[in-house]
Amino acid sequence: MGKKLYVGNLPYSADDQSLQALFSQYGSVQSVNLITDRDTGRSKGFGFVEMGSDSDAQRAIESLNGHDMDGRKLTVNEARPKEPRGNNGRSGGGFARARGW
Repeated sequence: MGKKLYVGNLPYSADDQSLQALFSQYGSVQSVNLITDRDTGRSKGFGFVEMGSDSDAQRAIESLNGHDMDGRKLTVNEARPKEPRGNNGRSGGGFARARGW
């Protein structure tokens, strides 16, 4: 089972292929998921890379955290599980209900 890494502070020029090439220097890359804006298709500046093993992931973190990519210092660490979205303590959804209409 691989380990998923968070990769932040990516330059907007980054794409799946460039991340694949960069991380494959440190081990087997299972998947790359660059997060993009759904309206513009432009990168949001972060993504996830799943490495083939824990040791590959650790090697990538140690080597690439702080690495300069097109003038930006990358943030690379182990991805945390996605937290469930809450309703911020409100009892209902929607704009009208939040406004008391």
